[in-house]
Amino acid sequence: MASKQETLTSEKRNKTIASVILTIICIIWVLPIVSVVINSFKKNTFVKTETFALPNAQSAAGWSNFIKGMTFGNYPFMAAVANSVIITVLSTFLILFFCSMAAWYIARVNSKFCKILYYLCIFSMVVPFQMVMFTLSKTADTLQLNTPFTIPIVYLGFGAGLAIFMFVGFVKSIPIEIEEAASIDGCGPIRTFFRVVLPMLKPTLISVGILEVMWVWNDYLLPYLVLDINKYRTIPIHIQYLKGSYGTVDLGATMALILLSIIPVIVFYLALQKYIIKGVAAGAVKG
Repeated sequence: MASKQETLTSEKRNKTIASVILTIICIIWVLPIVSVVINSFKKNTFVKTETFALPNAQSAAGWSNFIKGMTFGNYPFMAAVANSVIITVLSTFLILFFCSMAAWYIARVNSKFCKILYYLCIFSMVVPFQMVMFTLSKTADTLQLNTPFTIPIVYLGFGAGLAIFMFVGFVKSIPIEIEEAASIDGCGPIRTFFRVVLPMLKPTLISVGILEVMWVWNDYLLPYLVLDINKYRTIPIHIQYLKGSYGTVDLGATMALILLSIIPVIVFYLALQKYIIKGVAAGAVKG
């Protein structure tokens, strides 16, 4: 009896310690976002000197930081928002559409070509972007992939590795008998994929979609290297150009635009977060 009581006490103590550690990690993780929210409503001078202090009567800037950030410079902020939306939506659609079909083919066709293709996709996940960025920039200019409507093709190449890895794992967990039954009923490969396989891929589709949206929306380096920034700017690039004379930066306006840029992603993530664990767990299944 005493031994059982000691075991329960030990388990309770371990859970308490784990809860404290995870709480500290969460606070550290959320602190930068809290700092952005606080400083977006403070004057530039006080952002530098009282970074973690709450706004008061002397330091509060109200909504002036947001107005200044959205009207600063010659490039319209709403144009940058539109470019980010176009790039994010098109890139995510291309990744989900083509990678899901490619993953189904790789998972069902047992050939050396498919195995090599699969391992190449996995290998692409570990290749640092810095190794290919200069060659990529030149190639994108040559092929005229330097507009918001064409850069999603570049994102398709970089996002295919993770997407195919997750889709292949999920497809392998789907019983092949379901597709054989559809074939017996007269469904061809294309109809089988769109009528049978694709609906069952919903958890992984949503999970991959969330991850890709968060990546593309917040990406700075790839659009900066590929796009003609005199004509097209995304939100991260627009924020980078919030500079006055002699390179001075209005941190209050910068924080305000950063807050505006992260709100859509946070809302999108919170609305669909329940699908992430399902999709990741399903995509990790090995057949």
